[in-house]
Order: sequence, then C-alpha cells, then structure tokens
Amino acid sequence: MRAAVLTRFGAPLTVREMPDPEADGGEVVVEVLATCVPPYAAEVFGGERNYPLVPPVVPGIGGVGRIVHAGPDATRLRAGDLVWCDCTVRSRDDALTPDITLQGWSSRGEGGARLAEYLHDGSFAELMRVPTENVFPLPAATGDDPARWAALSVHTIPYGGLLAGGLAAGETLLVSGATGNLGSSAVAVALAMGAGRVVAPGRNRAALGLLADRFGPRVYPVPLTGDEAVDRAAMSAAGAGPIDMVIDLLPPSAPSSASRAAAMTVREYGRVVLMGGVGMLGGDDLALPYPWLMRNSITVRGQWMYPRTANVGIIRLLASGALDLSPEHVRSFGLDAVNDAVAYAASHGGPFDRTALVPTATAGSPSR
Repeated sequence: MRAAVLTRFGAPLTVREMPDPEADGGEVVVEVLATCVPPYAAEVFGGERNYPLVPPVVPGIGGVGRIVHAGPDATRLRAGDLVWCDCTVRSRDDALTPDITLQGWSSRGEGGARLAEYLHDGSFAELMRVPTENVFPLPAATGDDPARWAALSVHTIPYGGLLAGGLAAGETLLVSGATGNLGSSAVAVALAMGAGRVVAPGRNRAALGLLADRFGPRVYPVPLTGDEAVDRAAMSAAGAGPIDMVIDLLPPSAPSSASRAAAMTVREYGRVVLMGGVGMLGGDDLALPYPWLMRNSITVRGQWMYPRTANVGIIRLLASGALDLSPEHVRSFGLDAVNDAVAYAASHGGPFDRTALVPTATAGSPSR
C-alpha cells in the first residue's frame, strides 16, 4: 500500500510504499476512502503542538473506509461494508480507567504511549488496521461522498462534550470558541440536539455573521472585546435568561481569561465542560473562584474526546438529516498532494470549512 509518512517533525510528509497491514483477532483492515485533515495538522507535524507522536509514523484521525478483512470475532461486520473508523482507541485491560491513544495522532500518559506503539499508524494511507470496536457501520449514501462524511472526526468531539454536560432540548448553551472549526461544529450539533438558544461569542465578526446566517434566530452572536468583565456581561445578556451550560473549545493560543469569562456566565446549578486547549502551550491556568463554584453549585467537567457510543449517536444525527453536512465547504486532495492538503487546511480553518484526504483517489477534486 501507499501511505503518507511523517519521518521527522518539521519535515514534509513523504508518500511511499509500505507493507499492507494485517489484522489479528479483534481487528479489521479497511480501505481508507476519506479522512479529515484538521486545520492544526501543520502545527502537529511541525512540532509546535508537542504531540507524543513517534516518527516515522503514518498520521491521521480516523476516516471513512470500506472493510477489506474482518477478524474472526467480528459477528456483524463483513468485507465490503462501509464504515466509520474512530481514532479514539481504549485499552481493553481496565474497564474503569482505560488508557487512551488517538491512533496516528496523540496519546495520554505512559499507558497511552504503549498502546500507540502497537496501533501506531493512522489514516493517511490506502489501508489501515483498526480495532473491531472502533468500527461503525455507515449509511449506504455515505459512499456517494465519503469526503463530506469525513467531517465525523470534527463533529463527534463537541457531541461528546455536549453529552458529557447533559445538554437537554430547549436549554440555552454558550459555546466558548464558537467561531473556530470545533466551536462552530458545537453550534451545529447543539441545535441538532434541540438546544433552544445558542450564544456564540467570538472575535471574528465575519464568522459570527456566517453562524447567524446559517442558523437564524436560535443563534445569538456576541462580538468579544478582550475585556473580561465587558465580555461576560455581553454574553450573559445574549442568553436573555439563565445560561444552562457552557462548552469551552478554545484553542491553545487563547488566554485563560477568555475561558473564565465564558464559564462564569453559567446559571446556578449550571454545567461547564472544558474540551479546548487553553494552557497546553503555557500561559496562566484557569482560575475559577471557589466561593462562586461552591455557593452556586456549579459543575465543572473536563472531557477529552467522547465515549464509543457517541459515534453511533452522531451517525444517527447525520443520517436523519438533523445535522446537515450539505452546506459545508469540502476540498479533497489525493494522497500525492498530502502536503498541499495540510497547507490548505491551515489556511481554511473557519466554520464549516473542511479539508479531506482521499488516499485511494489519484487526484484532488475541486472545491465544493
């Protein structure tokens, strides 16, 4: 098979021949039809994000594929099935606190690093080996446009955070980082789940206008000034009543003061879910007042990625049309143009702007 390989941080990816992966028990081999290239991929490959990848490695964060071979313990999956491959792999020897690796992308702690040694390579390849429990059937219609469905890797993340926070139909949600790639996804997913009102703060006025135009009166954009007190008051006012839940998806470059201003808009007994990268590259830690947390019975929860069941839920939202992929702008690249794809993704990281790598195609398709 052919694959794009990160040989060292700071070097372009190299496309080369590699041995075809083989599946043991509990695994499947899939032909990768499409995988999403995140806007921050260039920062990962350049070493700026300090991800625990060990070159040489085939990167990638899951994707849409077709099963080539299923292991003997697969009771429903068959060769030829169209599937979603989730990159979030959990160890099988601790049900309570499993180690986690994002196959071909990142890992958590020593145990996650050991797991990554075994499931080393990701989806920037024609073929990929995936644990059976990380493979989920897709509707047949996915085969008409797998590059568009590769956005599952984006939408599943905020969906997991909204599930963790217990978002209920009719509630008011504030999305901290709403103008980013993940934050804008959170707006769309929350509305698909039945949120009554979504407060969308951000500094990019064009992106705020895009959210308002796409989703209409259930979304309330809030232009941010950088003044914590002023911004908190503006976000609270946009809620027009109690804000039930805040989800934070700000990137590592954002200051902790922005996260704090958003978090402290939540009502008494409200919930705050932290999923962003604030503080991961240094800077001040998030400081929330003890008396405010205690006296208002606030729940603050960190959430890295999502439970396995979230994959089923997000696929159902898409298949039903509750979450609509059709307005998203998708640009596809063939495997030989992988470095062009990484550069394109870096400069097209706004709301609903997707970059897809289609490893089994011979050329990139035009923008859509």
